[in-house]
Amino acid sequence: MTTIGCIGSGYIGGTVARLAVAAGYDVVLSNSRGPETLAGLAAELGPRARAGTVAQAAAAGDLVLVSVPLHAYDSVPPEPLAGKVVMDTNNYYPERDGQIEVLDDGSATSSELLQRHLAGAHVVKVFNNIFYKHLGSLARPAGSPDRSALPIASDDPAAKAAVTAFLDAIGYDAVDAGPLSAGRKYQPGTPAYGTPYGTFDDENGTPAPAADVRAAVEAA
Repeated sequence: MTTIGCIGSGYIGGTVARLAVAAGYDVVLSNSRGPETLAGLAAELGPRARAGTVAQAAAAGDLVLVSVPLHAYDSVPPEPLAGKVVMDTNNYYPERDGQIEVLDDGSATSSELLQRHLAGAHVVKVFNNIFYKHLGSLARPAGSPDRSALPIASDDPAAKAAVTAFLDAIGYDAVDAGPLSAGRKYQPGTPAYGTPYGTFDDENGTPAPAADVRAAVEAA
């Protein structure tokens, strides 16, 4: 069974880990503060989950989730991620991350910055446009009439296929937004950011089928 390595196990990382364990994946959790701070979450998730260092999660993961604040992206170790598919949940929030010139002038996207740092990996932008509570509550089995979709973007077709299969397993369809640069179509401030899944004050969210998510991405 595929192992999911989580570099960052907060709101989004922890939610993805829960969905992955429920779908039968093994998960290695990590954060910047050390494995001991994740003992409770690992125990809650059960025998398929364990806590490790960032390097251990990177090495163990067949698919690796990077869910750290953007200003910390260059702390992610490139070497153990070479050749691997990396799912990037990052968003650029200047009030948190500080001003980043290439993002301010539009010459790059946040995921392209991560891809440059992880030159040997295959980065896919995903999970960044949905509220973590909606991510947890809207998962549905394949074929469900109220199944939601998440946009993905990458320069690597095989990486997109791997992430599409993972999304399907944890309860979501995928909408192919295009190359990694197209991640700008569902970053903060766009129609596809948050809105298709309902308001943040509704913890259950609103199902967002692929056609609606695709329309929102294309409206950017």
